[in-house]
Amino acid sequence: METNILLENGTNELEVLEFMIGSNHYGINVAKVREIINYQEVTPVPNSHPDIEGIFMPRDKMITAINLPTHLHLPESTNKATDMMVVTNFNKLDVAFHVQSVCGIHRVSWADIIKPDSTLNGDDNGIATGIIKVNGKLVIILDFEKIITDISPETGLKVSEIELLGERKRSDVPILMAEDSPLLSKLILDSLHKAGYSNVRATANGGEAWEFLTKCKNENCINENVKCIITDIEMPIMDGHRLTRLVKNDDAFKHIPVVIFSSLVNDEMRRKGEELGANAQLSKPEIANLVRIIDGLIGM
Repeated sequence: METNILLENGTNELEVLEFMIGSNHYGINVAKVREIINYQEVTPVPNSHPDIEGIFMPRDKMITAINLPTHLHLPESTNKATDMMVVTNFNKLDVAFHVQSVCGIHRVSWADIIKPDSTLNGDDNGIATGIIKVNGKLVIILDFEKIITDISPETGLKVSEIELLGERKRSDVPILMAEDSPLLSKLILDSLHKAGYSNVRATANGGEAWEFLTKCKNENCINENVKCIITDIEMPIMDGHRLTRLVKNDDAFKHIPVVIFSSLVNDEMRRKGEELGANAQLSKPEIANLVRIIDGLIGM
């Protein structure tokens, strides 16, 4: 099953692949999915994390397979022959997730995705990024970046790289950030502070960022409050591509550099970001490169 659906840029829509484990319905952004294949036998890797089922080579590239039922503490399939592999690519990693069945693909608006409250995602331990209702059933969109980082922490945000930048000047240049993950927002905020950027306003999604920009425009204080924008792509209410489109299509804001900092920056997404007018795009592990790009954009 190929997943090469292309959405028009900046429409605030996404395609969600719905799959099942037991009677539970889950989802993943199609932008993360390379292909869906029938289950393939894997080669176990000694001393690997218990949620790693093994490795396999569907073509000429080795891919790590994660047993998603095991990670979610759900019963495994009694007949793996009918199971599926969802092969993904994000944060420059190729990973397959072992699931039990695939239901289909749904086009939805980010505005219709329900953000889980603290009862589901308390203490940064939750792995649900959003919930959608499809045909009367609830589909939980999983945080696949967190799943991989929990299994292999070195694949996450490389905060330690900030130390390698050496001693830096302090800067109060105002930066606006849109990031829906509380954990990642805090890590990025802390990293920027360590790099000298002390005036960073964090918002939880593109909608909140746009509201702040609009307020600044109405009060005629844009330059005093925003000199650079950092945005994720995947966010409820309003995604980063929609935010970029709004900024770059508004004469009051189009001079503000926009940096897309997302796990989804692959060739196709990079092309979309360029068409929308993003000034720079990079993958989330590259926090030190994010600092260097901001330095160049605002003349640090």
